Amino acid sequence: MNDVTTAQATRATRHRVVIVGSGFGGLFGAKALKRSDVEVTMVAKTTHHLFQPLLYQVATGILSEGEIAPPTREVLASQKNARVLLGEVTGIDLASQTVTSHVLGREIVTPYDSLLVAAGSSQSYFGNDQFADHAPGMKSIDDALELRGRIFGAFELAELGAMRGEDVDPLLTFVVVGAGPTGVEMAGQIAELSRRTLHHDFRAINTRNARVVLVDAAGQVLPPFGAKLGQKSKRELEKLGVEVLLGAMVTDVDEGGLEVAYKDGRTERIEAVTKIWAAGVQANALTKTLSEQTGAPLDRAGRIAVNSDLTLPGHPEVFVVGDMIDLDHLPGVAQVAIQGAKYAAEAIDRRLAGKPPQKPFKYFDKGSMATISRFRAVAMIGNLRLTGFIAWLMWLVVHLFYVTGFKNRVSAVLHWAVSFLGRGRAERTATEQQIFGRLALGRLDHGVADLVSPPPAEQHAEVRRAQAERRAELEAIAVEEARLTDAGERGVKAEV
Repeated sequence: MNDVTTAQATRATRHRVVIVGSGFGGLFGAKALKRSDVEVTMVAKTTHHLFQPLLYQVATGILSEGEIAPPTREVLASQKNARVLLGEVTGIDLASQTVTSHVLGREIVTPYDSLLVAAGSSQSYFGNDQFADHAPGMKSIDDALELRGRIFGAFELAELGAMRGEDVDPLLTFVVVGAGPTGVEMAGQIAELSRRTLHHDFRAINTRNARVVLVDAAGQVLPPFGAKLGQKSKRELEKLGVEVLLGAMVTDVDEGGLEVAYKDGRTERIEAVTKIWAAGVQANALTKTLSEQTGAPLDRAGRIAVNSDLTLPGHPEVFVVGDMIDLDHLPGVAQVAIQGAKYAAEAIDRRLAGKPPQKPFKYFDKGSMATISRFRAVAMIGNLRLTGFIAWLMWLVVHLFYVTGFKNRVSAVLHWAVSFLGRGRAERTATEQQIFGRLALGRLDHGVADLVSPPPAEQHAEVRRAQAERRAELEAIAVEEARLTDAGERGVKAEV
């Protein structure tokens, strides 16, 4: 038996572990199985692992997308028992133990012996999905690049409008909906961008006059951090010039602005071209199909109830981790996904080795952090509450540790030095495709698949004839180009 046949036979007899998603849960789950006698298949709708907590820095021009989203294949290249498949998982059949995924109209069915579902969450508009047309969320690289184009594009359009004497206040008004960590970090960075980075770059407008508004229906900033840190964060934001509107629920969003309603019945319209949605998340839709097949209930955010060992009721071979689970009021943070994935990997190893099961999953809270601006952050670690520069340094070290890849860490440090110590932003490039690509694709019935056609089964004779003539023409052009170079006739006046 040759080496190839031996490898195929080994693969066929190995325990098959399928991982859905390439986020923190998916990646750390795959890496935890590196030395296991299993065959790991990761199925994900993107080709990269996304360090989501730093998306706002891509949107505001501090980091490039590659620094927070390394290719998953590169990360797992040295792990011989793992392979990566591109595709959005659209179905999971628990009875037949298969996962169905699609990409550009192609369907792939992948069987499994153990399944780790770590598909994460998406932005929630609380039943008003139409808001997404004018207020992008912050859950993907596409979102961040679109927002980068919208933010920097707003300043460019304001410069043009001011030169013509137009009212540019709506262009220089930026509204962030949601006062959680993502919203606070985004609002703080836009304020810094307008007041420090862009101050000297324009002639007709004063970017320091840009209005940055943070809106939330809750009564405080950063509710998970407690009342005291929330109040300190609000004061720090206001020092930066951010308007913080609390108890203000967004009731409508359109191209020109949004409307908010207050508890006392007042309503207010804010004219703003750039709106950013950072309020609320909902679990991946796969929880619905899992619930239908197991009877496990879903909470209001679409998260599925799991057993204490992170498995589904009646299906000990299926683990669900991260933002998708409803267990012990666990927060939707990266550490929950990481620890859950490692727990699931250990459970698989123990089963294969015939060892007794682990104790129920217990989350170890390593703390929470959020930046407000450069040198300003809040941190909550156990009973310790920190603010200011010390908290910012802790945030810097922790996030640098979790950025995947040595080269990404080095480039991140360099970009942070440019942005935090200086005034520059290295990643300010924006294109029209970034801004309008999502909306354009949304108008297609089947998204990207409508832009891709399968090759025809056979071509007509006239098509083949035209192709042959074109090929001969191109070959003749290439021969003449080579002759001109070899004969030294370039730039020589031709005889008439």
